[in-house]
Amino acid sequence: MLTRRQLLSNATLAAGAGLALHRADAAPASPAASALPAPIERLRSRRAEATPISAAEHRARMDEARKMLASQGLDALVLAEGTSLTYFTGASWWGSERLFAAVIPARGAPFYVCPAFEEGRAREQLTDGEQADVRTWQEDESPYIRLAEGLRDRGIASGRVGLEENVRFVFADGIATAAPNVRLTSGTPVTAGCRMVKSPHEIALMRLAAEVTLAAYEATYRSIRVGMTQHEVSELSRQAHERLGFSGAADLVLVGESSAFPHGSVKPQRIGEGSIVLFDGGCDVHGYKSDITRTFVIAGKPTARMKSVFEVVQRAQLAALRAAKPGIECGAIDAAARAVVVAAGFGPDYRTFTHRLGHGMGMDGHEWPYLVRGNGTRLVAGMTTSNEPGIYLRGEFGIRLEDDMHVLEDGAELFTPRSRSLEEPFEPA
Repeated sequence: MLTRRQLLSNATLAAGAGLALHRADAAPASPAASALPAPIERLRSRRAEATPISAAEHRARMDEARKMLASQGLDALVLAEGTSLTYFTGASWWGSERLFAAVIPARGAPFYVCPAFEEGRAREQLTDGEQADVRTWQEDESPYIRLAEGLRDRGIASGRVGLEENVRFVFADGIATAAPNVRLTSGTPVTAGCRMVKSPHEIALMRLAAEVTLAAYEATYRSIRVGMTQHEVSELSRQAHERLGFSGAADLVLVGESSAFPHGSVKPQRIGEGSIVLFDGGCDVHGYKSDITRTFVIAGKPTARMKSVFEVVQRAQLAALRAAKPGIECGAIDAAARAVVVAAGFGPDYRTFTHRLGHGMGMDGHEWPYLVRGNGTRLVAGMTTSNEPGIYLRGEFGIRLEDDMHVLEDGAELFTPRSRSLEEPFEPA
């Protein structure tokens, strides 16, 4: 599923493609056509440090889902294509008009509803493989009848069944018609309830993802030259991630006034002396994401106003980090950062700090919980979110600092060192 950032990045690439037809210098340099810059060439793969999630862990997640189903008064959980399906079953399935579903009952073994011609591919991916209860349907048959039959076989002819939040309406409507005595409701308390709190293994994968992205950013930063376009810089960041062994990039590279648009601009951008540059992106380590933003100045000195705004954002990020601990409401973390921004004269409310403080991190770049005003969800040890305050001054520049934040038993930590300054955002080379 594409994020808003990726969609905007793709739009920017498309806008730049027309220029590239007429101006060769607008196209990203190919690593085959020229040697990589030395800072990127020096990077070494860290892929051997990552261990995938095991079948035993997927089974343990299903056991946890059953406990949560019982606590929510639900008889079963229905998952269609998407991240939650992968989280619980190990299967990665693209979406189409054909229903593929996993059903986890509160009591008893899970079962699956699958197009008949896809059964082999499904069994290859499912944690329980050949032993899985797979209910197939032919092209002229109803998958919803198969799902209703499976529920009845588990003793669920009526009751409450939770749907994962991304289940399409057409699927929900089909299930409701085939199982009229079953009440369909939200399964989010179960899916989000399980996924919000990370295991030590998940934390290790996310920590590595964050470290990889920061290392890729630093190598890219040290490779930038005046005159480069945002597309060339983004391509360098992709190559840097690749050298480190993982797929990723700074999807957004925003230059000058465009940095005041939090999710980017479609305008062509080129780095000049003293340009403010914002990187935003991440990578994927065995299904777990990083999401990091750095803002800095290239080949020149930041203005006093730039330095002043940077310091406010830096203090806001630290205030949020210090406020985060088990038992504190998510909304209070946003408030801690926003209070710093407002006190510095950049308020009120969302005037310049235009978005929430952060979002949950995990297998999706954006997932539960959200650090936003009004969210009464209380932090629990093991939750991981972004911590990304920003100030955006239209017509001037924007500054955002983003790190991935892990809630501990007695506080919180960032997976990576905080940004140092606009002139030297990373540790000295």
